[in-house]
Amino acid sequence: MRNFRDHIILSESTVKQALVKLNDLASDAILFVADKEDVLLGSLTDGDIRRGLIKGISIENTVNEVIQHNPKFVRKGEQHIEKIIEYREGQYKILPVVDHENRIVNVINFRVLRSYLPVDAVIMAGGIGSRLRPLTEDTPKPLLKIGGKPIMEHNLDRLTLYGIDDYWVSVKYLGEQIEDYFGNGMSKNINIKYVWENEPMGTIGAVSKIEDFRHDYVLLTNSDILTNLDYEHFFLDFKKQEADLSVVTIPYQVNIPYGVLETSNGHVVSLKEKPTYTYYSNGGIYLIKKSALSYLPKSTFFDATDLMKALIADCKKIISYPLSGYWLDIGKHEDFEKAQRDLQQIKF
Repeated sequence: MRNFRDHIILSESTVKQALVKLNDLASDAILFVADKEDVLLGSLTDGDIRRGLIKGISIENTVNEVIQHNPKFVRKGEQHIEKIIEYREGQYKILPVVDHENRIVNVINFRVLRSYLPVDAVIMAGGIGSRLRPLTEDTPKPLLKIGGKPIMEHNLDRLTLYGIDDYWVSVKYLGEQIEDYFGNGMSKNINIKYVWENEPMGTIGAVSKIEDFRHDYVLLTNSDILTNLDYEHFFLDFKKQEADLSVVTIPYQVNIPYGVLETSNGHVVSLKEKPTYTYYSNGGIYLIKKSALSYLPKSTFFDATDLMKALIADCKKIISYPLSGYWLDIGKHEDFEKAQRDLQQIKF
């Protein structure tokens, strides 16, 4: 993946230097002009330079003389996903992301990314993976490889595809290996921080240690899930329904091979011949309003289901997002082997 800084050029650079960078960018040829503090000043394309040359500008002049002022940009932390979709489906395919001081902190390329979701992601990666022994005796389960790539990296790359660039990874068992492998995320143009569990804290307890989320929405996922979930659609559904928490659910159908009687006070009121019932199980992926995380007790064992119960008790809105795509929880050897086979056939 191209480093976002390849799209940035200092305002004091020459037009010739800009041409070299634009040539290197090839089909992604657009530059964002910044000062020494990375504050966005304008944008620059081949067309801007061509028009400048026609007016008599030399290639030794600074780019300040040919830039377009007031370029389109995305503000870090903004919640307007509709604006992102409008840019993506219009003519703005490459956009700078700026912080509250207008400093460039990333560049979105919709030729590579599918969206730019205003969420923080927490990946729970502290489990022992005892059911996968001996594979997990010296390797943490998130680093076991599916198709030559660690399970957790499949997750991370899928999330990054939807423009999520702020991550917290909860680690415990052999967590040093996970931290060494992914580092701070710079190689993927993302930011990764680590939350260490001194004691097991359940499926969401470690989140109580995080105090510097950058967005108003938090996506929580287990690290051992393989899925092709459309995270943008998941987020849009969450927003549309004005939920406090949304959980991805996996539909399971149960076929009853007999006629089923429905009774009331000992009287048969209906008969269903060999009915099929659909149930929904927890898929281990959640979207949560940051405000709802105030229900988490500090540094205590707490499961995501405990949070759901607390929210329900306080009349908060929890919704189900039934997944129609692929999902696999890699918990056992059979799952691990199935994932290896499925990766050859499922489009991720």
